[in-house]
Amino acid sequence: MSDFQNEMNRVVQGFVALITDLARRAAIDTLESALKGGRGSKGSMLGMGRGRGKGIKRTSDELEGLSEKFVEYVRDNPGMRIEQINKQLGTSTKDLALPIRKLIADGTLKVKGQKRSTTYFAGARSKK
Repeated sequence: MSDFQNEMNRVVQGFVALITDLARRAAIDTLESALKGGRGSKGSMLGMGRGRGKGIKRTSDELEGLSEKFVEYVRDNPGMRIEQINKQLGTSTKDLALPIRKLIADGTLKVKGQKRSTTYFAGARSKK
């Protein structure tokens, strides 16, 4: 090979190594940002939901807090549907599904209707 070809090969290999390194660093930065919870308005690819990653369970304190907030609101505003309550509390139906099931099971809440027409009322065990 001529000196020109050797020099050209060395420059091209250096360029390819540089581009590969830049792409690797960009990928690592993107993953680190996603894992740290750098969410956009709708949540990142890895950090969906409200600050928890997929499969991360809520603590009993978080569930208790949601339950208390929900019961207090229903006690003050009986007969509302979940969509209306979510709008006022800033929650989602998915967030409240488990606490509501527990509250209904222990008698703290009473419900009328089915599916999306379900309305919520304070039950016999609801404390004031």
